[in-house]
Amino acid sequence: MTDPTEYQPPVGTWGRTWRVLLMLLISGLVVIEPYPLLVERGHGWWIAVDLLLGLVGFVVVHFRRRRPMLVVVVTIALACVSSFAAGPSVLALVSLATRRVYWEIAVASVLSVVGAEIYFRVAPSTGSSPMWLNFTANVAAAGAIAAWGMYIGSRRELLWTLRQRAERAEGEQDLRLAKARVDERSRIAREMHDVLAHRISQVSMHAGALSYRTDLDADALREGIGEVQVRANEALDDLRGVLGVLRDPATGEVTHRPQPTYEDIDALVAEATEAGARIAFDDELEEAPPTSVGRALYRVVQEGITNAQKHAPGALLSICLRGAPEDGVEVRLRNPYGFSTPGVPGAGLGLVGLTERVDLAGGHLTHGRDGDAFVVHAWLPWAP
Repeated sequence: MTDPTEYQPPVGTWGRTWRVLLMLLISGLVVIEPYPLLVERGHGWWIAVDLLLGLVGFVVVHFRRRRPMLVVVVTIALACVSSFAAGPSVLALVSLATRRVYWEIAVASVLSVVGAEIYFRVAPSTGSSPMWLNFTANVAAAGAIAAWGMYIGSRRELLWTLRQRAERAEGEQDLRLAKARVDERSRIAREMHDVLAHRISQVSMHAGALSYRTDLDADALREGIGEVQVRANEALDDLRGVLGVLRDPATGEVTHRPQPTYEDIDALVAEATEAGARIAFDDELEEAPPTSVGRALYRVVQEGITNAQKHAPGALLSICLRGAPEDGVEVRLRNPYGFSTPGVPGAGLGLVGLTERVDLAGGHLTHGRDGDAFVVHAWLPWAP
């Protein structure tokens, strides 16, 4: 059970005011009978004592949250001889019951019944109700007071729990939003690398070739520069596609997202070959893999072509695809180690991001030197 101190609400000025008024009302209802009888019998001095003891109860009850059991005992003891202390004793019992510590409630209820029995024997009264009737009324009153306090405590704990859940849900929602933003940024960064690195490597390769050609006439030079412009424009189009991953405000659907798949690999290889790359492409897949697997497969081939153009320009790149639904998809890229420094600067994170992409698809990727060649080998499950 939750610690009662955690869900007890603070008592402000209005809270103290209505509690005092309620205690005065309860005490007023109790003193209606004995005070006139005391005046009639010439015991007016006892009224002053009764009021003084009751005021002590009004002061003591303000410490009910610090020492609940002690305050209950004191106020009940005062209520045994003071009609005016009835209000504080009732509030103390209700406050203790809100804690819902059952042994405390049982002890306090018994003390309340005993105190009420003592009061009915001490206080002057015009009636002569049977003893069993007074006892039954006292037990019912103590039970009702304790039950009311337990209900208030249960409601307070419920409201506190709901507030805690709402605050926790808001905090978790903030974390989910922050994670979603980070994931989206990572995804866009990965897409930008996969798309642009390939295009920019082609631009660099064409521009580098033009810088070494001294035998070109003006027409050939213009044609080469035009080819560089075409590749640069393609890179810009791809960049717009990546940065254009926006959602329709009405439907929430993605309006545009570059998502090449397995069917686009032939075009990728043809485009790289047309740009001057030497590629031996062998596709032995029995059928087209699912879209998500084909997308990861495309990125593996694209990164392999990009790396070969960077680090081993002019070398033969071998690409082999094989697999079946029951075996998964295997892709192997192999090219000789290059001897030239790449003209395109890189962060060295292409294969790292590619490994992460393949891992997320449920597969695995390895890369490294094999003799005098560099090999990238990836395996992807047919159904991610």
